[in-house]
Amino acid sequence: MALRQAVGFRIAIWQIMLLGAIAMLFTGSVGPLDALRAIDPGIMLFLFCMFIVGGGLHRSGLLVSWSERVFGRVRSGAVFIVLLVMGAGAGSALLMNDTLAVIGTPLVLGWAARTGIRPQTLLFALAFAVTTGSVTSPVGNPQNLLIATQGGMDQPFVEFFAMLCVPTIIALLLVCAAIFFSDRAAFHRKIPVAAARPETPDEPSSGVLPAVALASILVLIAVRIIAGIIGGPEIPVVAIAVAGAIPLLIGPGRGDLIRGVDWATLIFFAAMFVVMAGVMQSGAVPVLLEWCGTGVPTIPVIIGGSIIASQFISNVPCVALVLPPLLGSGGGVREMCALAAGSTIAGNLTVIGAASNVIICGEAERRGKAPGYLEFFIVGFPLTILQAAVYYAWLTLI
Repeated sequence: MALRQAVGFRIAIWQIMLLGAIAMLFTGSVGPLDALRAIDPGIMLFLFCMFIVGGGLHRSGLLVSWSERVFGRVRSGAVFIVLLVMGAGAGSALLMNDTLAVIGTPLVLGWAARTGIRPQTLLFALAFAVTTGSVTSPVGNPQNLLIATQGGMDQPFVEFFAMLCVPTIIALLLVCAAIFFSDRAAFHRKIPVAAARPETPDEPSSGVLPAVALASILVLIAVRIIAGIIGGPEIPVVAIAVAGAIPLLIGPGRGDLIRGVDWATLIFFAAMFVVMAGVMQSGAVPVLLEWCGTGVPTIPVIIGGSIIASQFISNVPCVALVLPPLLGSGGGVREMCALAAGSTIAGNLTVIGAASNVIICGEAERRGKAPGYLEFFIVGFPLTILQAAVYYAWLTLI
């Protein structure tokens, strides 16, 4: 993966991970049955269901309609960008940042045409917001889901929210500040009443079932949080995603939704579990434990290390590799949240730091509006440093 980023290999990240899994099997590092057992069915099912829900919301045109209600009367560039950042940040905490990247990019490009704001500026706002906002939820991104399900958390929704909500709000405000300093003209722009409307699907479907799916997810998340507070029975995270996907999978158009699932990401995860099983069986984890020392790594080491490592192997493999030794050294909820924060805001440093960035830039490039890698880094570098300082200060003080 690092070599691909350095020399520009034309091979997808999921293909690299799949080759790694094949190599693990071919060399006997992991047996076929152990490889199958290593693939976490809960995480695979969760991702599949969230892609179904995201696809349903996009095809129905509901997001376009809702965005019109929120942004349609806005006449100030500053208000528009702040609403976009906060709205995308909150949405990514519920629908997963990769899902929001898929359905949000054409929406944002449509609004760029309508408002006259540079498309690249709004794409930056979307990319930084969905990455940052996803920190605060165990279902906000795939690496958080790994931590929530395998990190020994009793009530991940409550623990993520309690530990990470406040610094994430501050981090989102820093996103607004970064966009301001990168394009002050956008903040001072007066938005005209234009005929152009945000892009809609070619054949919008009924919005009833997608609305039911989203409502089911929101209600079940609320029930799980309340149950965690009062000590009631908890609803499994995967059950929340399944409940949201069922209305869409039994309704019309389910074939199109299934074909539209991001199968490459699912292959990536299945292969990653096989690769990590080979790593565990190789004896590398005890070596990592030796490198980490006998004590629990400090918060700045976890945050800084995960930011740097994520630039080379991406954030999800980074978490999958770091999680076992961190647990083995006695890491608790605070350390798990530091890992979640560091590995996630790593996506704000470079385009290749997070899958959601790749999705946004890939879709924008197809439409001739892609931001440059260097331009992204110039805005993202100071933003990532400041956000890391915020999470470090908060997790150290509480």
